[in-house]
Amino acid sequence: MAFLTGPRTEDGEDAVLATINTTPLVDVMLVLLIIFLITIPVVTHTIPLQLPREASQPNQPQPQTIHLSVDRAGVIYWEQAPVDLHTLQQRLEERAHLNPQPAVHIRGDQRAQYEPIGRIILACQRAGLTRVGFITEPPAAQ
Repeated sequence: MAFLTGPRTEDGEDAVLATINTTPLVDVMLVLLIIFLITIPVVTHTIPLQLPREASQPNQPQPQTIHLSVDRAGVIYWEQAPVDLHTLQQRLEERAHLNPQPAVHIRGDQRAQYEPIGRIILACQRAGLTRVGFITEPPAAQ
């Protein structure tokens, strides 16, 4: 069995290695880890409490989303009913004063002209509605 003490010096003697033996350190750390794993569940459940059960209600009502659609012919629909631009502007102005402001979701037919959709955006801007989004279909999986 050989014992490595380190490189030899010029006069032929073995040099002493200056490395730290980490085996005792690892042993101590494992013992501490086991102690903590055993004592933590005992500490967290020392006081038995019966906490009250209560359902929380949101403080702010959720704004109702406005759904607008445009078909191929350029007809604008509020929810399911067709609407003209003047009526659309009035309804948007009424909803713009709600707090919190509702979001406007625009669904346009793929073959529809851009002009009616642009008029909806202009009506939303004039009414002061800032949350306007477009609804699309995800692309087909290939």
